[in-house]
Amino acid sequence: MCIDVKPKTIFLVEDNQADIRLIQEALKDVEGGFDMVIARDGIEALSCLRGSEGNERVYPDLILLDLNLPRKDGREVLADIKSDPDLKHIPVIVLTTSRSEEDIMQSYHLHVNCFISKSRNLDQLFQIARRIKEFWLETATLPHNLEPLPPSA
Repeated sequence: MCIDVKPKTIFLVEDNQADIRLIQEALKDVEGGFDMVIARDGIEALSCLRGSEGNERVYPDLILLDLNLPRKDGREVLADIKSDPDLKHIPVIVLTTSRSEEDIMQSYHLHVNCFISKSRNLDQLFQIARRIKEFWLETATLPHNLEPLPPSA
């Protein structure tokens, strides 16, 4: 039996261009490679995940989600993802500058898989990205490029 092994897809929802570049650089050596899809605000993220508003539908293996986004913030995006039967299985990591206990508790209440506070220190940010890569892309078994299950009869 032949298995078609596709590169993993990371969906990065981030509005800060410098953070996008740093995360891309830190993750560039993922074994087997990966595809990265980027959305710069919450509305764009949800339309990509749902294939609406003229966007091609994205089926990511992992979502990296900033909380402080324009147009629709990350908390609302997380709530929408985790309440949607077609999306809720996708692991979501909140990757944000927030260290607020309220943001942490609210994110876990909304079923985030992991909450990570970004560092403004470049070396620490690279270390965070490497750890995400090592655990979520190399160690954990993810529902790789999983399309939604058909509705049950």
